Amino acid sequence: MYLIVGLGNPGKQYERTRHNVGREIVSQWQKKSALADFEFSPKLKTFFSKNKKAVLLLPETGMNKSGNAVRLAARFFKVKPGNVIVLHDDADIELGRTKLSFGRHSAGHRGVESVKRVLDTWDFWRLRIGIQKRRRVDAMKLVLQKFAPAEEQIIKKTKKKLLEGLETAINEGPERAMNTINQN
Repeated sequence: MYLIVGLGNPGKQYERTRHNVGREIVSQWQKKSALADFEFSPKLKTFFSKNKKAVLLLPETGMNKSGNAVRLAARFFKVKPGNVIVLHDDADIELGRTKLSFGRHSAGHRGVESVKRVLDTWDFWRLRIGIQKRRRVDAMKLVLQKFAPAEEQIIKKTKKKLLEGLETAINEGPERAMNTINQN
């Protein structure tokens, strides 16, 4: 069983911001794959959707405390860190580029650091989704911006690729999904 975590901030004011791209992709995948509707668990501090192969997670803790929900869900659903896949924005990668990797450090991403703290290991999967503009913008200014219309087209193509990659990850393993996801 895999735990697929879409990092982001809960609340209407954060919808469609760059920082929430991981959360939005997991939500879109749930709809596309006709998985069970998300339900809120106050005990787990998250919205979740579950089938036989995966639990999708949308933490309601805020980005920087995402690990709290991941820890509770990983214990409850008995998922080992090696089967956790965290989707998150990455301001060091250009918009439209993606990278799936295992056992890598956070590069300063506080949501990823929170997950590492609670799992007590770097041995989990990170699906990094590029949000950086062509002309480099400071990450703190960038993450809460919404995508411009031209950027929305790039994100739409990126999401399509990632939805295919996630299907491959849970059916054939994340290593196989790297072929799809890491092609830029």
